Amino acid sequence: MFHRLAALPLLLCSTAALAQEAPRPDAAATDTGADIVVAANRAPVDADRVTASVTVLDKTAIDRAQDLSVADLLLRTPGVSLSRNGGYGTSTSLRMRGAESDQTVVVIDGVKINDPSSPGGGYNFANLLIGDASRIEVLRGPQSILWGSQAIGGVVNIVTPLPTAALEGSIDLEGGSRETVSARAALGGTTGPLAWRVGAQTFTTDGISALKAGTERDGYTNQNVQARAVLTIAPGISADLRGSYANGRNDFDGFSGDTPEYGLTREFVGYAGLNIDLFDARLRNRVGYGYTDTDRDNYNPDQVEQTQTFAALGRNHRLEYQGTLAVTKGVDAVFGVENEVSRFSTASSDFVPPYALGAPARGRAELTSFYGQLNVSPLDGLTINGGVRHDDHSRFGTQTLFAGGANWVLPTGTVLRASYSEGFKAPTLYQLFSEYGNQALNPERAKGWEAGAEQRFMDGRFALGGTYFERRSRDQIVYTGCNPGTTDPLCFVPGSTTEQRFGYYQNVARAFARGVEAVARAQVGEHLSLDGNYSWVLSEDRSPGRTFGNWLPRRPRDTANVAATYTFAESGSLGVAARFAGKSFDNASNATRLNGYTLVDLRGELPLSPTVRLFARVENLFDERYETIARYGTLGRSVYAGLRGRF
Repeated sequence: MFHRLAALPLLLCSTAALAQEAPRPDAAATDTGADIVVAANRAPVDADRVTASVTVLDKTAIDRAQDLSVADLLLRTPGVSLSRNGGYGTSTSLRMRGAESDQTVVVIDGVKINDPSSPGGGYNFANLLIGDASRIEVLRGPQSILWGSQAIGGVVNIVTPLPTAALEGSIDLEGGSRETVSARAALGGTTGPLAWRVGAQTFTTDGISALKAGTERDGYTNQNVQARAVLTIAPGISADLRGSYANGRNDFDGFSGDTPEYGLTREFVGYAGLNIDLFDARLRNRVGYGYTDTDRDNYNPDQVEQTQTFAALGRNHRLEYQGTLAVTKGVDAVFGVENEVSRFSTASSDFVPPYALGAPARGRAELTSFYGQLNVSPLDGLTINGGVRHDDHSRFGTQTLFAGGANWVLPTGTVLRASYSEGFKAPTLYQLFSEYGNQALNPERAKGWEAGAEQRFMDGRFALGGTYFERRSRDQIVYTGCNPGTTDPLCFVPGSTTEQRFGYYQNVARAFARGVEAVARAQVGEHLSLDGNYSWVLSEDRSPGRTFGNWLPRRPRDTANVAATYTFAESGSLGVAARFAGKSFDNASNATRLNGYTLVDLRGELPLSPTVRLFARVENLFDERYETIARYGTLGRSVYAGLRGRF
C-alpha cells in the first residue's frame, strides 16, 4: 500500500502532458464566466458538461430583474414555487419541483446555511435579500452526492464578488410604496497579494397586514453585512475568509387577528479556508471550517408578565476537505470528506398567565461524510459522470447514495442531458428532541431522474429546451395532531403516561412528483431580448389513507414566466415581465383552494453617467389580489425607484 501511495506523485508528473489543470474545488469561486456553473460539481465546470438542470443568474440578470429579495428572484426560474405569511420578512418557504421547502439546500459563499432549530431543518428565505450577491445558481433535482442531506429538491448557490481592480465599489439606493427604503453599498480592492470586499445593506418597510383580514400594518427591517478576503501566500497557496451577518425584525399577526407580536432573527455565516495546488494545479485541495448561527426570538408585548413567547438557537460546525484532480485530458474527479456537528435549542411560553417560558429542548447530531464524483469526456462533446456518497450519522448509522448522468453536445447545436440521483434526509433535531419530538423516526429517502434536450439556433441567439423529471419519496416526516382524550402513546410526553402533548412527528408520508420544464430565449436584433419558461409539476400524496392522490399543499401544478427587455442605443432599457401560477390547495385534504393568479411587472433603466443609472419598476401592475397561504395577505401594486452606481 505504501508503494502505491508513494508512486502517486510520479504518476501525476508522468501524465502532465496529457492532463489539464483541475477545476478549483470551491462553490464560491468567482473567476467564472456566463457559461460556467459551480454548484453542479462544487467546482467550476462548463455549462455544457452539466448533466442536471441548472439556471444561472449573473449580476446583469440580477440587476435587470430589480428584485429586492432572493426568493422573488428565484420565482422567475423554472420549477420554483413560493408561499409567504404576508409581506417582506414573514416566513417564506420555497419549493423546487414540488419537494418540501426544507429539502432545498441553500449555500452562501460555499457555506450551507440551513437552520437546525427550525422544524424541518430548512432555510427560511424571509431575511435573505439580494444584498451583494453577484451570482445565483439554481440546481434542480436530488443533489445529495455532493451536497449531502436535505438536497432532495435542489440547491441554491449564492456567491458574492471579489474585486478585480485596485479599488472598486457599488451602491444601490431605492424607495417606494409603503415607506419602503433600501440602501446598499460595497467597497473592495486588491493590494498586493490581498483581495478584499465588504458590503452592507439596510432595508425597512411599513409592510402590509400579515393576515389578509387585518388592518394593522406589519413592518419589517433588515440590516446585513457581507465580507470576503483572499490572501495569496505563495504561488498555488491562498487563504480565504468569508462572513455574513443579518439582523431582521418582522411584525406578525396572531392566528385570530391583529396583534403587536414581532420576531427577531439574527443569522451569522462564517468560513475560513486554506487552498493548496499541487503538481502544477492538477491536484487542487481545499481545507475549510464553516460555522452558522441562527438565533430567533418572538415577543408579544400584550403579555406583560412574560413578553417573550418563543426562543430558538441553531448552530452548525463543519470541517471539510475537498479536492479536485485532473487525471488526464477529459477526465477529472471531485472528492471530499466532511464532518458536521449540529446543535439546537427551542423553548415556548405557556398559553395562560403568567406565560412562563418553558425549559428549552436541546439536541445534538454529528454527520461524517465521504463523497466522490468522476467526470469523463470520452468523445468530443460527450460528458459522463458518476458519483457515490457515504454518510455516517450519529443516530441513524450509515447510508450510501449513488448518482450518474450524461450530457452530449452535438454539432447541430443540440444538447441532450439525462441523470439519475438519490436523496437522503435525516430527521431534524427539532423533529427528534422538541416538545413534539419522536426519537424513533427514520430518515427520509428519495430517488429521481430526468431527461432533457435543448436546441440552439443562429449561434445561440435563439434556444428552446425541455426537461421531464420524476421523483419518488418515502418515509417523509409529517406532524400529527393529538385530540383530547386520545390513547395514542405518542400523544403523551415521553416518559409520562398522563401528560398529553399537542402532537408529534412520524414517518407516514410517501410522495410522487413528475413534471415538465420548458424554457425559451431569443435575441431579436441588437435591442430586443425575450425569455420565458413553463413548468407543469404534478406533486401527489401517495400515503395510504384518505389523502392518497391529493395534491401536496401549496404547490401549483402550472407556473409560467415570460419577460421582454428592449435596450436602447444609449444603453437605457424598458422591460415587462409576467408570472402565472395556477390553482393550488392550502392543506393536505385539499379542502381549501388557493386560486391561480397572474402578476405583471414593468421596469426600466436610464443611464445618467457612465457609472450611475436611474431605475424604476412597478410590481403587480394590475393590483392582483391573491394568496399563497390561506388567510394571509400579499403585496398589491407597488412602485419603486432608485439609483445604481458601479465604479
